[in-house]
Amino acid sequence: MIQDIAPYHLDNTYHPVPPDKDSVALCYDGRACLLKKAGDEIVFPTFADLEEENKKIYENSIYLFQIDAERYYLVRDVVPAYPEDFRMEDMEIFRRADPQYRAFAGATGHQLYGWYKKHRYCGQCGSPTKPDHKERMLYCEKCGSMEYPKICPAVIIGVTDQNRLLLSKYAGRTYKKYALLAGYTEIGETMEETVAREVMEEVGLKVKNIRYYKSQPWPFTETILMGFYCDLEGSDKICLDEEELALAEWFERDEIPVSPSRDSLTNEMIMMFKNGKI
Repeated sequence: MIQDIAPYHLDNTYHPVPPDKDSVALCYDGRACLLKKAGDEIVFPTFADLEEENKKIYENSIYLFQIDAERYYLVRDVVPAYPEDFRMEDMEIFRRADPQYRAFAGATGHQLYGWYKKHRYCGQCGSPTKPDHKERMLYCEKCGSMEYPKICPAVIIGVTDQNRLLLSKYAGRTYKKYALLAGYTEIGETMEETVAREVMEEVGLKVKNIRYYKSQPWPFTETILMGFYCDLEGSDKICLDEEELALAEWFERDEIPVSPSRDSLTNEMIMMFKNGKI
């Protein structure tokens, strides 16, 4: 999955140390990130690459995280006179780009970029917020309100019926491949209750034997995904929620039309079932 970057290691502890010339500058504009392609790999600009056109880049940066000895910073309002070969690329590139640790860094940095952008002002009194010096938190000097990065819990659901797996396709999205059922956890419910509710809402099926598989940070939607398998209980007749799904259908294990990919928990769960490991 996208976060499996070993032998590299992500240290996301908040260490607000000043950047140097070799520090990595992550620059975003909406869903785009500044990078270049060097052969088969992506490369992010360093502060040395950008400092000539951005005189205050060192003062205006925000520490994000470190991967091994390489420090990553958020840099906003970069002058659009980019160094040679650098350009803004859509976030989707991180689902397939190499090296994987940079792809993960770019996607994770974008999640933090979105959080900082949405919380420049206090949601309680409207005053400007300031970054804390000890932890990743924005606070309001006027009313004392504190904001921490938002992480939304959601479930990925592999519904099984003996040798069959339920696959679906989303309605009204650009992603058209087969996927598993999924949904966000509501306030006041457990993850297992989310699984049962989402399956009933989206396809009208009852499930039992709900069991946890694995989790994954998914920075593209500010989500922590938790994967569960569960067994069909009762009728297998699908009643489709057409606002959420374009289709849902059962597939025998050896007929599942999905190939391996590296990025998602969904794909791993499908392949585990397809290969007889679940």
